[in-house]
Amino acid sequence: MNAHAMTYRLRCIAPLALALVASLSLSACQQQPTAESPPLEGAAIGGPFSLVDKDGKTVTWDQFKGRWRIVYFGYTFCPDACPMDVQSLMRGFGRFEKSHPGQAETVQPIFITIDPARDTPEVVGAWTAAFGPRLLGLTGTQEQVDKAAKAFAAYYRKGEETAGGYLMDHSRIAYLMDPDGNPVAMLPIDQKPEAVEAELAKWVK
Repeated sequence: MNAHAMTYRLRCIAPLALALVASLSLSACQQQPTAESPPLEGAAIGGPFSLVDKDGKTVTWDQFKGRWRIVYFGYTFCPDACPMDVQSLMRGFGRFEKSHPGQAETVQPIFITIDPARDTPEVVGAWTAAFGPRLLGLTGTQEQVDKAAKAFAAYYRKGEETAGGYLMDHSRIAYLMDPDGNPVAMLPIDQKPEAVEAELAKWVK
């Protein structure tokens, strides 16, 4: 190939290469990052229940439709885990209320006892009130509690009787549920309240 022909081909190829690079660059710039999927998306967690509040008034799962929900199963006679978990949860939620007041209004934190034999409506109401007015405490018959716990895949088992009473083994999870009642994420109640606040801000829009 002579020098003239080679020069001609290079002149033709160069603009095409530059155009291709520009096209790919523009395409890359125009691509939008995909939204992160909720960690619990599609999980079989959550479902209908009928329990009672501190006043003995019936409360059903469907009553919260259209609202975000935080659900935690525990018991008021718990010596350490439940108080620590709920304190972390509600402190984080309190921070979220201050940083995102509008979004926080759409969230309902819920505590459901796994020990209805001792956790009467009055006991649950007094216990949850210690963590703030926004926390709703629920109890019911053993059958009602069993049904709610099964719907949320919450594990619990009664321990042996002792002179000081019995303890309950149980899972320690705070579920964040969306306005349609679908599971979204597990809140990091084992971390500082700031972590709970950040996780709420990430999903509650």
